[in-house]
Amino acid sequence: MSGLTLVDAANVLAAQPFSRLLGTRMVRFDDSGASLELDLRDDLRQQFGFAHGGVIAYLVDNVLTFAGGAVLGPKVLTAGYTIDLLAPASGPLLLAEGSVVGRSGRRAVCRAEIFNVADGEKLLCATAQGSIALAGSKAERS
Repeated sequence: MSGLTLVDAANVLAAQPFSRLLGTRMVRFDDSGASLELDLRDDLRQQFGFAHGGVIAYLVDNVLTFAGGAVLGPKVLTAGYTIDLLAPASGPLLLAEGSVVGRSGRRAVCRAEIFNVADGEKLLCATAQGSIALAGSKAERS
C-alpha cells in the first residue's frame, strides 16, 4: 500500500481545480482502491438530460488514477483507459468505484465502474479499465 490515507487522497482531489469546479467528493480510499461521488447538476448534462459523456470520462480517469495511487503512491498519471457506456445516467448522484486489478513494476492495471444512484438504488452506467503509471518517466524528464 502507498501509505496514503483517505484524508491524503481527499486533499489531492481538493488540489485539482477541475474537481473542485465539479464538486467531486472522495468517499473511499484504501489499499483496494477508491470511490468518488458527484452530484449530477443540470450544467453537467447533455441535451437529453443525461450525464454528459465527458463527465463519465472524468470520473473514470480520476477514480482509476486514485485506485492506482493506492498501490503506486501519490505521483501517478493515467497512461490510458477504455470505457464502455452501458446505460445513461440521470442522477441525482454519480458514484465512481475504482479497484486495482494488478500491479507490475511502475504500472497498475485498474478497473472502474460508474453508477447512477437514485432512491437508494445503484444502476451500472459504465465500466472501464485503465493503466496507471508512476510519474517521472524518461520521457517526462526530457
